Amino acid sequence: MKDFFKNNKQQILKDFVWLIPGLEIKRWFALIFLGSVLITLGAMILFNVRPIYLLLELIRKTALILPSNILAVIIILAGTFLFFIGWQKTNITMIDPEAKAKGDILETLYRKRKLNRGPRIVAVGGGTGLSMLLKGIKNVTNNITAVVTVGDDGGSSGRLREEMGVLPPGDIRNCIAALADAEDLVTKLFQYRFKSGEGLEGHSFGNLFLTALCAITGDMVRAVKESSSVLSIRGKVLPSTLDDMKLVAEMEDGTIVHGESNIPEQGGKIKRLFTEPAQCKALEDVIIAIRNAELIILGPGSLYTSVIPNLLIKEIADEIAKSKAKKIYVCNIMTQPGETDNYSVASHINALIQHAGSSDIIDAVLVNNKLPENMSDKYAESGSFPVILDMENVKPIGVEVVQQKLIEESKEGLVRHSSHRVARAIYHWFRKQQRAKND
Repeated sequence: MKDFFKNNKQQILKDFVWLIPGLEIKRWFALIFLGSVLITLGAMILFNVRPIYLLLELIRKTALILPSNILAVIIILAGTFLFFIGWQKTNITMIDPEAKAKGDILETLYRKRKLNRGPRIVAVGGGTGLSMLLKGIKNVTNNITAVVTVGDDGGSSGRLREEMGVLPPGDIRNCIAALADAEDLVTKLFQYRFKSGEGLEGHSFGNLFLTALCAITGDMVRAVKESSSVLSIRGKVLPSTLDDMKLVAEMEDGTIVHGESNIPEQGGKIKRLFTEPAQCKALEDVIIAIRNAELIILGPGSLYTSVIPNLLIKEIADEIAKSKAKKIYVCNIMTQPGETDNYSVASHINALIQHAGSSDIIDAVLVNNKLPENMSDKYAESGSFPVILDMENVKPIGVEVVQQKLIEESKEGLVRHSSHRVARAIYHWFRKQQRAKND
């Protein structure tokens, strides 16, 4: 018997983990148990089932041998153990087969309960920056709404936009994949890009899938919701507008550049960014999400082609400015040639405020304070340099500066945001703000 418990100690402990707080299961166990007992007892009395009396007689005789309190405890423990084991196995057969196969059903259930109570977050941006952020934020809460720019006109998205008349699906696809519950086969399929094939080369499967769904449903929002359901994502992904929004930049020399993909190629300094048509209408679900948000995150990502385009939609900029949520901007680590040459942290903030028309869109800026010692030479060769924190220019704006190491470790000297470090830094800042508010 001693060897049995020694060999099965781990499994026994795992079974008792079902009793940990927070799963919200024990109360239903008790209710089902009580109901089962009452149903059984009532049925036996109704049909005058004699075995109940024989059972009671057996218990009475056993009680003459064992003290009644010990007998009662033994019966209760045996019944409870059998009930819990039966209910556990029932749930395992009903819950996600993938979690069952991995043996992490408890972790999945507990995480889901915990994340469902997480803060309501709206993340605004586009490109690889937003999808990077979402990969980390989804470990903080399930209550995420990603607001994605639809100004992209290059690559696969640009071709589909031009040929099929749909909103560019690329950034939306990346955000859906980033919020997927696991990097399973379906997620990899969604991100798969065709390397050959006439008409297919350069397209990703997810872009084609979203385009096909949009044609079937007649609505990109519906297509995104259906795709999100297929991948079981945490949170929601929403385009900032359903209008055919195209970006236009006025350069400092007066040149007007049309098209998101052409702006960085111009090589000059951007004076202002605007859209065609001028008054794009925000998606109603986006406005509702902003109004309900506890935390709003801007960036990271290309300043003029990923983040600011969302703020050019007046309703979105106005709602963010009016929101009582905490607002933080994740500043880029490196300047982007053709967009933010020689830009400091203050330059990024001022550009956001200028295009949003309000300084109330930002409470704080998150800045990386650590760079690789062996930074790759390719950055300088391409004209990309670290964004300098100029405190003397940031302070007058009235924005709090939060400095953390935000980059991934890289032997090659590459500078990349770490999704987990960024998410952790934002969440710690948010919790700190909440505590200060409650004190």
